[in-house]
Amino acid sequence: SVSQKSCLKPFLVFLGLSYPWFVVSLSVSPAAERIRFILGEDDSGPPPPQLFTELDELLAVDGQEMEWTETARWIKFEEKVEKGGERWSKPHVATLSLHSLFQLKNCIEKGTIKLDMEANSLQQIVEMITDSQIESGQLKADLKEMVMYTLLRKHRHQTKKSNLRSLADIGKSVSSASRLFSSQENGSPTTAHRNLTSNSLNDLSDKPEKDQLNNKFMKKVPRDAEASNVLVGEVDFLDAPFVAFVRLQQAVMLGGLTEVPVPTRFLFILLGPKGKAKSYREIGRAIATLMSDEVFHDIAYKAKDRGDLLAGIDEFLDEVIVLPPGEWDPDIRIEPPKSIPSADKRKNNIAGGEGLQMNGGAPHDGSPAGGGGHAVGDELKFTGKFCGGLILDVKRKLPFYASDFYDAVNIQSLSAILFIYLGTVTNAITFGGLLGDATDNMQGVLESFVGTALTGAVFCLFAGQPLTILSSTGPVLVFERLLFNFSKDNDFDYLEFRLWIGLWSAFLCLVLVATDASFLVQYFTRFTEEGFSALISFIFIYDAFKKMLKLAHHHPINSDFNMDLHHLNETWASLTRSECLEWGGQLLGPACEFIPDITLMSFILFFGTYTCSMGLKKFKTSQFFPTTVRKMISDFAIILAILIFCGVDALVGVDTPKLIVPSEFKPTSPNRGWFVPPFGGNPWWVYLVSFLPALLVTILVFMDQQITAVIVNRKEHKLKGLWSEDYTKGAGYHLDLFWVSILLIVCSFMGLPWYVAATVISIAHIDSIKMETETSAPGEQPKFLGVREQRVTGTMVFILTGLSVLMAPILKFIPMPVLYGVFLYMGVASLNGVQFMDRLQLLLMPAKHQPDLIYLRHVPLRRVHLFTFIQVLCLALLWVLKSTVAAIIFPVMILALVAVRKAMDYVFSQHDLSYLDDIMPEKDKKKKEDEKKKKKKKGSIDSDMNDSDFPANENVPSIKISMEAMEQEPVLGEKPSDRE
Repeated sequence: SVSQKSCLKPFLVFLGLSYPWFVVSLSVSPAAERIRFILGEDDSGPPPPQLFTELDELLAVDGQEMEWTETARWIKFEEKVEKGGERWSKPHVATLSLHSLFQLKNCIEKGTIKLDMEANSLQQIVEMITDSQIESGQLKADLKEMVMYTLLRKHRHQTKKSNLRSLADIGKSVSSASRLFSSQENGSPTTAHRNLTSNSLNDLSDKPEKDQLNNKFMKKVPRDAEASNVLVGEVDFLDAPFVAFVRLQQAVMLGGLTEVPVPTRFLFILLGPKGKAKSYREIGRAIATLMSDEVFHDIAYKAKDRGDLLAGIDEFLDEVIVLPPGEWDPDIRIEPPKSIPSADKRKNNIAGGEGLQMNGGAPHDGSPAGGGGHAVGDELKFTGKFCGGLILDVKRKLPFYASDFYDAVNIQSLSAILFIYLGTVTNAITFGGLLGDATDNMQGVLESFVGTALTGAVFCLFAGQPLTILSSTGPVLVFERLLFNFSKDNDFDYLEFRLWIGLWSAFLCLVLVATDASFLVQYFTRFTEEGFSALISFIFIYDAFKKMLKLAHHHPINSDFNMDLHHLNETWASLTRSECLEWGGQLLGPACEFIPDITLMSFILFFGTYTCSMGLKKFKTSQFFPTTVRKMISDFAIILAILIFCGVDALVGVDTPKLIVPSEFKPTSPNRGWFVPPFGGNPWWVYLVSFLPALLVTILVFMDQQITAVIVNRKEHKLKGLWSEDYTKGAGYHLDLFWVSILLIVCSFMGLPWYVAATVISIAHIDSIKMETETSAPGEQPKFLGVREQRVTGTMVFILTGLSVLMAPILKFIPMPVLYGVFLYMGVASLNGVQFMDRLQLLLMPAKHQPDLIYLRHVPLRRVHLFTFIQVLCLALLWVLKSTVAAIIFPVMILALVAVRKAMDYVFSQHDLSYLDDIMPEKDKKKKEDEKKKKKKKGSIDSDMNDSDFPANENVPSIKISMEAMEQEPVLGEKPSDRE
């Protein structure tokens, strides 16, 4: 605290210690302090390129002359050449001995360091290194030719296969270096030098070899990557190690030095006396692993002297974890983890003067576990102006409108269009049929098709978030049923009454747009989002099974069939169905329409489509086929599953129920047209009374639309402008609601269903256009880059939906059980990655088998279960309301989820909620105000520390003392200046 620091200062002065120096030395190590300045330097240029690191060892090939043989390589993880020499090992985490790291540090301390060397060939590099060591007295002048000869030997890579050597080749080759070295004694040094270098250069060409250019591994190497070559070996002519670390000023192609044709930027050379080959190899693996480490990689590029490199090694040692030798087998290769912690956090901790806290003890910043949350930026700020938010949305979206079209140019967009199209068509047919039953065909399948195509296409073309898919929803269907029954009971014109409700609701939504009411979206935390999305997902899963059971009821399994029963007399009962109809008979009773095996075949198609979709979607991470093929199969997983089981259905030939699409463009009911007149059907006071049910519709539309928009705009989707720095497209909450209001008016006048954002289909749309890195290091999981933000896929989906009337002859071959299987897949897939589902599974797990989740480290398990129980209770209440007559107040209950979450602030601490949920806006604001007050209190302390040579660390309670810092601590009575 401030008072404690004030009391500490005179005591330290009495001891002869400088107060600011003492605080800095306790908070960070000298190595971390130095790295903070190295990484903190302003660098306006591009970031350093990634490195491909290759370890070559000096070995005798086939008992003949010594060659540099590739034994390992790194991009992110280590790959070793297996002992047979014919294949690479699986990528694995490099495990180093602590002793090898200390030996490497000793090599950097005593060896030759050349940073920003200007050279164009390997011979020039080697000659400059040897001359430098001769000048410093580390190498004898008479050994220069031998060292150069050794370093310029031929390099044999794993891509090369050992060929049979002819007698002529064997005769021309020199069997050992000692035979050439003997010529030095009989001839002049100049002649010997010429002989040695010429033989070496014949083996190592400056141009890339054919094997390099044809190496398929180049696909795994990042674009614009540079090489780091590590050369280690033992020789019999050195008494002391020959060590050099070189960084070239410009990366240079050094011919066949590297396995792949990439320019070399770094070289580490270690030649030593005989008998320590294993030690040299481990030192080489240590420097290669360091070069693949993201922090040391940046330090190596920015280092100005030997001390910077040593500081980088010390920082690496500070973060190294040591495993006890008796509890772990070093021969076991550790598989690369599925998710790797970002090096940015480690760099930020260095820049902030904090070390990483082990075992997940790092302080939480209040963001939701797993990087969730939605954007609380300019899109959700209350402007206080008329249509202020709407105008800002238009200004944000307009400059990037063209990019929303050409960003879709990718084969992945085609698979997304086909997948979402089939889901949308199925949804339109399902809700159209249910609406027809609920409204006596005043709205039917064709109205559902026309409404879906019209509203969806317009929304995707002009809305703020075109990735959102509009559709009819369950709550809207319930409202339509209740409204039709009420109109029928009171002798009202249903379509006219509905028109005025739609007009009032659209007016209220436009008022919400004009007053920036969408800023309330920031109160929709993870608790509300997960409750709503889980409810919709469960509805999809429930409806899929409900439709299959209904299908089984219409086509029951005949368990009473007996083959022994037969008719001896020719009667009407013994005729086949076709013969009965041919002789003028009539089919009476359900048995006449009985077709065997329909139910069994339908369930095979249903579960087969679901299982195949799930399996093919995960095919990307399988071990079969090349990466491109796996990615293509994964992108088209749903389409392939549908085609496979449509083929199975056609091959078996069972008459399963097929998709029914309207073939004529006319209203379902002959008693209505395509335009609903606003007057004449109902008394005048009905137009005013319509305002009351319109309030419920407005709440329903606002909640459905904005909660789905929040889920689509979540942080984990990495949408441009919201969570990346490329450019600002923004979310567009106000613009979305504006177009939903306009389309509500159009649908009301045309007598079409009302449409809002569909949660499950929108999540499926997002999932189908996710982008990942095209190239990834061996063993590294492809990195999720974000979502392909564009307007083409959604627009094409709804255009195809409108044209489905013309494609009825093709679509009629798709079995309905296959589409129900797609429904089941969409419902289950949308639950993946939902924290609520993970916490539900914890209820059935013993503590020792629970996964290592971040919130389980910081929140007591009973509090986690209490949070889950409250969420389950709310979900159950919503389900009951949806299924009863009280469904009319369903929109209000969704709104009540926000109130329940608000009340949970009095049950849970903000610390617990920061891990289990999002922080409410006012709490976040209060937290920031408290931080500002703390900074003001620290102002007086900071002014006392301005005379320090190093900037003082504000996080004084986080004390970290390295071994290096302990060795440099002054004794009592010694002043800091005496340490020098």
